[in-house]
Amino acid sequence: MVISSLPKILALDFDGVICNGLWEYFQTTQRTYQQIWTNEAQTTLDQWADSFYQLRPVIETGWEMPILLRALVLGYKMTELEGNWQQICLTIIQQENLDKKQVMTQLDGVRDHWIQTDLDGWLSLHRFYPGVLERLGEILTSSTQLYIVTTKEGRFVKQLLKQQGLNFPENHIFGKEVKQPKYETLRQILKDNAEDPANLWFIEDLLKTLQGVQSQADLTEVKLFLADWGYNTEKSHNSTQPESNLYLLSLSQFSQDFSTWRL
Repeated sequence: MVISSLPKILALDFDGVICNGLWEYFQTTQRTYQQIWTNEAQTTLDQWADSFYQLRPVIETGWEMPILLRALVLGYKMTELEGNWQQICLTIIQQENLDKKQVMTQLDGVRDHWIQTDLDGWLSLHRFYPGVLERLGEILTSSTQLYIVTTKEGRFVKQLLKQQGLNFPENHIFGKEVKQPKYETLRQILKDNAEDPANLWFIEDLLKTLQGVQSQADLTEVKLFLADWGYNTEKSHNSTQPESNLYLLSLSQFSQDFSTWRL
């Protein structure tokens, strides 16, 4: 079918939808890992890069990244991590007496120090998906209100967009600092704009997040899109439900006018 209406509000995730930060993720993860497990050399950890990239879809929040690298070092198999990541993550945290908040603080600290001492190097490890920035620029000049809803620190998002010369309204960027589920942020955006849920479209690359929005009784009319170019799998693609306003979206579709989206 072809979508017959246009969104009054479009909200997007950042990592895996707008920006591909896999290289930065792994480098930041390595540096954080070496603060927690001080006997590991970077040259030893480099061997896990490809496996880490492939397993990025299992990560829900940033603090899990050093734990994922630890799991690879400990010898967990790819299939185990793909099928049972949350339990394995919990097991490692308990066995190694780790604190989630402390891991997150260390991860953010590594990023902050890197940005302060080598901003160009940090920025260079981010790749924006083809055509996305151009499309965002078009939407920003249209009647559609554009928002970013992400678990990445908002200040990092602002820095990356600024570097690309995209004049994105800062009060339309909701990052990890808001400390609430994304469905709550979408609810807040609807309230701020006095809009009906049917007029909001949300693009995300994590199926579980979309399902969380879908489960909210007052948000069932929000149109939800799984970005198939992001950090997800074929299994996730096959789990979309157009009959419940949950659609699979390709990068080529996103780059076109809303009226041409075939779902």
